[in-house]
Order: sequence, then structure tokens, then C-alpha cells
Amino acid sequence: MSSPDRKPPYHLVSRESRPELGSGTAEVAVAGVRFGGGLPVIIAGPCTVESREQTFGAAEAAQQAGADMLRGGVWKTRTSPYDFQGLGEEGLRILEEARARTGLPFVTEVLDPRHVGTAAASADMLQVGTRSMHNTPLLKEVGRAGRPVLLKRGWASTLDEWLCAAEYVASEGVLDIVLCERGIRLDPKAPHASPTLDFEAIGKLRRATFLPVIVDPSHGTEDAALVPGASARALARKADGLLIEILPRRWTADRVRCDGHQSITPEALGEIVRRAKPDPGNPPGA
Repeated sequence: MSSPDRKPPYHLVSRESRPELGSGTAEVAVAGVRFGGGLPVIIAGPCTVESREQTFGAAEAAQQAGADMLRGGVWKTRTSPYDFQGLGEEGLRILEEARARTGLPFVTEVLDPRHVGTAAASADMLQVGTRSMHNTPLLKEVGRAGRPVLLKRGWASTLDEWLCAAEYVASEGVLDIVLCERGIRLDPKAPHASPTLDFEAIGKLRRATFLPVIVDPSHGTEDAALVPGASARALARKADGLLIEILPRRWTADRVRCDGHQSITPEALGEIVRRAKPDPGNPPGA
């Protein structure tokens, strides 16, 4: 983190720029849902929008479990160019229908500056993913779009680099930014090179910035069985929310094309929500 005796390179999002907040967190409102408002925000849904049946099933399960927002990717960056990469604008229409059915606002990831305007006209919140955190043209375009932004940490990024990415967004006019810790790679050559969630980052960010901080236990563990425990640890560290991948009710992991192994059941999500909020019927923004 930056030395206390010099101005940080991310001065717009630094705690020093909002002295009126003291050690508190700024609220970021997304269609009535408030990050940083005291209760953790639970965002849940499919990794990728693959069909109406799958997306509606996951959205209805998320709503019934007490989630506050819906997630779903329509443009997906994949390691192999031959893997399914989303439905694009057709996926946005499906998410719009899911929002109308459930009342849940939705967040979706943008990969290309050329897609930002289209996504911003549809989504309630724009996500900049792990692989895009250093894509400065994308960060600038997202900052011009006027929508709240969910900014994920890069796989091997320092906290300063992450906050500077947020500064790119803020410098274009959007200060409604939520940071998302999703795990970092400590040794990509290890036999089991899965990410490691950096829970210590939550407290360090609290001292450096006023922005809300949430955790993605799905990508952070890459294992559905580990998501409930990681969620509990994140909430114990006072994270402002969780970003979780779920399956539709009565679906198995092998029915989805992306990240089925780390997507939890609606029942598991319901238990996480019950532990996260004393009254699941009183979500943030109510």
C-alpha cells in the first residue's frame, strides 16, 4: 500500500478524499440495493447465461433463497478459444426477463469497450473481471457509462494495482465502485494451482479506501463444497457482500457448460443467506 507520507496514486478512491466518512464505508446503490449499508449484499446466479431455462431457474432459486441481486455472464473470457463464450446480446435479453420475473437487479461482465454501451443500457451494474483489471481502455469506458461498477482483483495484482484500476474508473466520473476479492494465484506451477482467497485484503482495503469490498467464494475456492466455509470467513471479516455461483433447483453440475464444479445448490445458498442476515426478508435497500 502507499506510504502514509505521500499522496496515493489512487487519490479519488483513497480514504483521505472522503474525510467525512471517518473509518466508514461509502454506500453504493444499485437499483435499491445498498452495498456498504450495514447488511451484506448477496449476489447469486449462474456463471454464464446459457439458456432461458437455466437462467430463469437459477434466478428464481436465488430470489427464493433471499439473494439481493442476480449475476450472469453474457460475454465470457475463456482459457481456450474453443470453449463456450456466452450468448452476447441475447444473454442480456434473458437477464432482463429474469429481472422482470424475480425483481432482482443484475450485474454482468463486460470484456470489450465496444460492448459497454449496450451492457449499460440493460444491466444495473457492470462487472470488470479478473482478466480485465489491467485493461485501461475498458476501465475508462466503464467509467464513462454512468453505471455502478463491480471491479474484481487480478490473479496476481497488488492492492495498489487494484486501487489504481478503480482510480481509472473514478477518473472518468463513476465513484460507485464495489471491489471484489476473488482469490490470487500464489504459485501457478503448483500441482493444484487453485486461487487463494486473501481475506487479509479486506481489512487492509478498509484502511486505504472508502469503497465497499465483497468476496467471490466461488472463484476463490473453485469447489462448491468449500464455498459455504469461505463465505462464513468473508462475512466474519466484515465483507460487504458475496458473489456466488449457483445451480438451478434440481440441476446437477454436469448440466451447465461453465463452472458447474464450483456452483452451489439453492439450498446451500439459502443457508448462507440465513447466516449472513438475521432476517433474509429484510435485504439491503429495504
